Amino acid sequence: MTFVSWNVNGLRACMEKGFLDIFKAFDADIFAVQETKMHPEQAEILTEGYHQYWNSAEKKGYSGTAVFSKKEPLSVIYGIGIPEHDNEGRVITLEFEDFYFVTCYTPNSQNELARLDYRMEWEDAFLAFLKDLDSQKPVILCGDLNVAHKEIDLKNPKTNRKNAGFTDEEREKMSVLLKSGFCDTFRHLYPDLEGVYSWWSYRFQARAKNAGWRIDYFIVSDSLKGKIKSAKIHTDILGSDHCPVSTELEF
Repeated sequence: MTFVSWNVNGLRACMEKGFLDIFKAFDADIFAVQETKMHPEQAEILTEGYHQYWNSAEKKGYSGTAVFSKKEPLSVIYGIGIPEHDNEGRVITLEFEDFYFVTCYTPNSQNELARLDYRMEWEDAFLAFLKDLDSQKPVILCGDLNVAHKEIDLKNPKTNRKNAGFTDEEREKMSVLLKSGFCDTFRHLYPDLEGVYSWWSYRFQARAKNAGWRIDYFIVSDSLKGKIKSAKIHTDILGSDHCPVSTELEF
């Protein structure tokens, strides 16, 4: 099965930059998007052959996630079951016979780390949610997790050490996640590959210079490690400040 994840930085804007053509070309079994910045009634997104699931933020034009799945899931969970964390449309979970599929748009710690304390609370609550799912069946997690885990995961680690997305605290939370029975599919296949990123600032010609960060992931339960066939970062695909990431698992 093929899975794709993409932070589209506004789905309506991305639609004008070829989103549907890219979507169709992937022909994924499940395609997840983050930062939709819309409610489904605000635009008609025609994805023939797919079931659509939306979790939009209460605040208009902010955050939000969506999942497009060829197969109808057994059940769908919106959010993580904690009201203070569930008003920004950040998580959708689809249950299938063999796994849970979770897409997530992790809160950004923001300038001057204004939201770092909240981010830490979120991380603990989200990990508890994932571990509960994993106790029932394997988990496939994807999304913009807003952290570059290791120095290899961003172009300029030394100058970004205390910036949002590369603080010691955020990186440690990712380490804890991966020590809790989960596997970063890309690093599993390419442990030492440098210079491959999924997000670039719109400033300073960052994308042209490939001064990027790898903050978009496919993470799976350790029990699925043997099923990982590919993990790709599609740096050639434009339309957002992020590029899509994908993985293929053999079920």
